[in-house]
Amino acid sequence: LMALRPCPVQILHQEFLATSGAQYVDYIVTDRVVSPVRLEGLYTEKFLYLPHHFFSKGHAVQAEVVPPKMEHVPKESSSAEFRLGVGSPQENACLASNPLGGNDQDEQAVSFVYCNFNKFLKNNPETMRSWIRILQNVPNSILCLLENPTEGIPNLRQFVNDVTAEEGNGDDDHDRDATTSPSNINARIHFLPWEKNPFDHQQRSHSLCNAMLDSHPYNGHTTAQDALYAGVPIVTRSDGDDMASRVTTSSNVILSLEELNAYNGIEEYENIAIRLGNDEEFFRSVRTKLIETCLQTNPMHPYWDVPRYVKNFEKGLVMVWENFLSGEKTDHVEVRDEDGWMEGGTTEEELVRREMKRRVMRKLRRLVVLDEYDKYNDKGEL
Repeated sequence: LMALRPCPVQILHQEFLATSGAQYVDYIVTDRVVSPVRLEGLYTEKFLYLPHHFFSKGHAVQAEVVPPKMEHVPKESSSAEFRLGVGSPQENACLASNPLGGNDQDEQAVSFVYCNFNKFLKNNPETMRSWIRILQNVPNSILCLLENPTEGIPNLRQFVNDVTAEEGNGDDDHDRDATTSPSNINARIHFLPWEKNPFDHQQRSHSLCNAMLDSHPYNGHTTAQDALYAGVPIVTRSDGDDMASRVTTSSNVILSLEELNAYNGIEEYENIAIRLGNDEEFFRSVRTKLIETCLQTNPMHPYWDVPRYVKNFEKGLVMVWENFLSGEKTDHVEVRDEDGWMEGGTTEEELVRREMKRRVMRKLRRLVVLDEYDKYNDKGEL
């Protein structure tokens, strides 16, 4: 359709996070971290830069989304059935009955829960090998993945067996405990069933994950926003040039969590993840800083401020349209906040006002529908 040029200005936004490679798409919506000017040669489009991250996210203004809490609500007992919002990730242990695979379950406690809820197709052998090394260096940690798809689980488990066997640990450590034995890493990898309700899935992150291990070179995008608003920090590789590999890097910069960005590649990525699992003070400071952005009001933090995002997005559309009308050559466009970093954001009062306006508009639409129905009914046409 776009090849037929139905519009004088055509823009790529969010659904496909890469260049179209086409001469008939004029702009791609992005930001300066995701698509720095030095990488413009990788795109056929010009950049439409938005401030405070280019990816839209409505978590902070959706009534169905539960904000994260600083402290986890403790479970009534270790055997209590899982409930959303109850229990820490260590207590819930990816809903596994024997999370560490040991013989004496009563004496074993999960120390840290790493998660990744992306489709398997986003994770390559290099990434999976790094996750294995992370588990080996954080005693009693586990990895929680999503059954996406279920058919891929046997292949993934076989890969883990093959990798640990290659390391020479497959035949000589049968007497070692399963929590530390590399050959038994599979016992510490678990899979969650698919959750049909997206809001319940998002809330699961708070109850089941201490930290997310991002995929590379195709990051988590929607799943990443779900995790961040659940108070789950994300470790990501920041050494890629692809647009899809830099989304979480930009998130962490805006959220002041740049210490989670591995600019030097996979070894640094592993070291950051290992430190989160072994250094409780470091993990707590990172998590606290993230949750504070989610709970910030008056004004909202720019990363979560959807009304602010909408204003900036609209401003960008006007800018590219005016550029078209002027006959000027298509070039990069950057939207800047008229106010400072934290000024001019959305307040609680404005959110209330917006919600009241939405409710009034919904009532008016219903009245219009009922009025039209009565007109047709009077004529005997319904």
